[in-house]
Amino acid sequence: MKYYIAGLALLVSGQVMADAMPAQEYPSCDIQAQRDVKGETGGSIADPLQAHISWRINVLQADISTARKARRLTQAQADRLWQHASQIRGDAAHYVKQQGFLSAAERASFDRALDQLASQLCNKVA
Repeated sequence: MKYYIAGLALLVSGQVMADAMPAQEYPSCDIQAQRDVKGETGGSIADPLQAHISWRINVLQADISTARKARRLTQAQADRLWQHASQIRGDAAHYVKQQGFLSAAERASFDRALDQLASQLCNKVA
């Protein structure tokens, strides 16, 4: 009986820890680290500021997929977050195509939008 109670206590405490940690498992939840990262240019991306935005979106979309697979998001929530991130990617590409570069102000605006999306994701998985 002692072993049964001890095992049950370990199981419950393990579940509590697992429930308390999920947001830490998602890199996009560390917003300061995401803002500091530099994306790599190459392929169709030549602008370093666009590369930064694209890299952040890649990380965010990977976290959305992970959260969906872990059933921490519904399909509708995942689709909405994914589509919003894709829209930001398209908007950044549009500015680069139109102007030839992404300005610092536009990067800041896209970073704020990505911060908001990451916050929404992290609040749902927490």
